[in-house]
Amino acid sequence: MHQMDKNCEKCNKNFTVLADDIPFYEKMDLPMPTMCPECRFKYLLAFWVNGIFRITKSALSGRTIITVLPESAFFPIYDRAEFVSDAWDPLSYGKDYDASRSFLDQIVDLQSKVPHPHNVGNKNINCDWTDDVWESKDVYLTRSAAWLEAISYSYRVVSCKNSLDLAMCWDLERSYDCLYCFKSYNLKYSFNSRDCMDSSFLYDCRNCQNCFMSWNLRNQKYCILNQQYSKEEYEKKLKEYSLNSRKVIEEFKEEFWDHIKQDAVHRLSYNIQSNNSEGNILTNVKNCYKCYFIEETENCRYCFRGMGRDCIDSVGIFKAEKCAITSSDQSSGYANVCTLYTTSCRYSAYLDNCEECEYCFGCVGLRKKKYCILNKQYTKEEYESLVEKIKIDMKNGGEWGKFWPLSSAYCGYNLSLANMMYPMTKEQAINFGFKWDESTEPHYENIISADSLPDSIEQVQDDITKQRILCSETKLSYNITKDELAFYREHGIPLPRRHFDWRTLDRFKPFSYMVNLQKGSCCFCNKEIEHYYSPELDFKKVACLECYQLKIA
Repeated sequence: MHQMDKNCEKCNKNFTVLADDIPFYEKMDLPMPTMCPECRFKYLLAFWVNGIFRITKSALSGRTIITVLPESAFFPIYDRAEFVSDAWDPLSYGKDYDASRSFLDQIVDLQSKVPHPHNVGNKNINCDWTDDVWESKDVYLTRSAAWLEAISYSYRVVSCKNSLDLAMCWDLERSYDCLYCFKSYNLKYSFNSRDCMDSSFLYDCRNCQNCFMSWNLRNQKYCILNQQYSKEEYEKKLKEYSLNSRKVIEEFKEEFWDHIKQDAVHRLSYNIQSNNSEGNILTNVKNCYKCYFIEETENCRYCFRGMGRDCIDSVGIFKAEKCAITSSDQSSGYANVCTLYTTSCRYSAYLDNCEECEYCFGCVGLRKKKYCILNKQYTKEEYESLVEKIKIDMKNGGEWGKFWPLSSAYCGYNLSLANMMYPMTKEQAINFGFKWDESTEPHYENIISADSLPDSIEQVQDDITKQRILCSETKLSYNITKDELAFYREHGIPLPRRHFDWRTLDRFKPFSYMVNLQKGSCCFCNKEIEHYYSPELDFKKVACLECYQLKIA
């Protein structure tokens, strides 16, 4: 079996379908890809909504709901509890297959008519302003998370408590403004650190306490700029810094990133227990190729976020197996092709928002169904015969194996997860074929400019919680809750001046520069190496694994 050299239909770059890729597509009876891996990621991630929270009404009951689905959503939106209830019947939207029409056009027509749930998530308490949040309590304006308590303004966090402004963090408590940190307590303004407490501005530190503005430390206490102090000297020095001042914090953030660029030593990737795999931010994976942000995964190729086995060209997989070309397969999918926001479905293709279905084809909004096509019920024999005919028609028309058309994405590119990883201008997105949403901001009478906020938290009055604050950069407004204000006062943190969604985008931005393999040389031994730090990061010291372990770990 030989590799195939191809030209991407979107970006016109040459790419290669490797010999190891081909069996995946052949087993699923799929054609070889026509887009390069990066464009395939952009395409699939564009279907993963990362939109702005808004208040609207359920199209079924008129109940007030909070959703990240935009005003431009082209389908009815139901409260999630209503969506999974018996108050409506998805089969009532069933249609006969029309062989004279494109099948993709037919499923998009169906998609526009069938209701969709207002959010994703389950078993939550007081988590109305969230999306894709599970088994959590008292969570606010947070996405993609599980097992949280008292968390706000965060993205992809797990088992965290009493914290604000986290991204890609696990097991943090009483922490603030952290990226990719683990098992830490009272940690602030930090990146890629573990098992730390009572510290700020740490990068790649492990098991450190009472440290400030430091990098690559192991098992240390009372360090500033990687220099050792006594307890008394350390505490005296911190008091001199005026850390409750926004101006001072912003200056420290710039200095922190200068040290990360110039002084910190970076290992080749952020992979942990990765065996025979290529990609970055991998944890406990084996035999994976060009995968990113995945855990507990084996034998997958071109997958982004989640966990699975024997999958290819998929994003947002969770315990999925033998799936191909899927976006946000929520749980335990098996042998699915071209599915979107499905949960626990098997042996199916071209599903949107279906749950616990098997042997279904081209369906939307079904639950616990079997042998359905275009939301119409068939017998097993009728189903198998008609699916075979549809697949032949799709192959003849060049449609089989193509994901849902970009016109069927729930939101514009700018409100999707794709824009977080692969930022585009409006012109670039439209030229690719993506949609673009122009969001509208409600008018508020009592609104103040974020630029007028006090520099220090001590200067903030209680009535700030009654006002809307206008972010001068994004022209979007936000508010300060009572619990949030109490957190800032307790920790001496100045009020934020940027809209929370843009704070998340900024915090996550380094990872958007860590998904392409680069060539370089070890900063210690000069051996040629491959790593994942794009030139935009400007990291000066990247070490081979042997030197990193010898000098740092």
